[in-house]
Amino acid sequence: MPRSPRPSNQLRVIGGRFRGRRLAFPDAPGLRPTPDRVRETLFNWLMPVIDGARCLDLFAGSGALGIEALSRGARLVQFVEREPAVARALAANLALLGAGDTAALATRDALAWLDGPAQPFDVVFLDPPFHHGLLPAVCERLAAGWLAPQARVYLESESESGSGQGGADALPPGWTLLRERTAGQVRYRLVTPSA
Repeated sequence: MPRSPRPSNQLRVIGGRFRGRRLAFPDAPGLRPTPDRVRETLFNWLMPVIDGARCLDLFAGSGALGIEALSRGARLVQFVEREPAVARALAANLALLGAGDTAALATRDALAWLDGPAQPFDVVFLDPPFHHGLLPAVCERLAAGWLAPQARVYLESESESGSGQGGADALPPGWTLLRERTAGQVRYRLVTPSA
């Protein structure tokens, strides 16, 4: 009997207490969960700081990054997703995982959410829609009280985006690049606002 094809709109948790769980997410323009290989590398980088961390998954989408953080011991993940259908699916997945006490979800635009009262986070995941140039404005807002001392900020962008002084994804003044890689069309970096 032939196997039915695996649904394409699934993500797999790759480590921690939810390891191996597969979660469905809806079709939505620009929704592209961070690939397994990239998540594996990122969470190897974050291993010393993720356990007990307060995390922000700002352009949450499928929730792949925030859910992986919860799986690996984050104390709290705040998810922010503006598309109602995507946010509903994420809420259902968080309920399925029993993550209610350690996860919060806001159905809001990321920039508008950052205009609210600042609360510091230890780890921030930024994977905005590609080709919209959102990273500079988001990083500027994050620097205004949203980052705990020695916070780690994950930046994901299209690999051909501008870099360096004045580029589309140049780091804010005083921020330090810790790690950087490219995988296919994805450029990903781990930075900190203080050395």
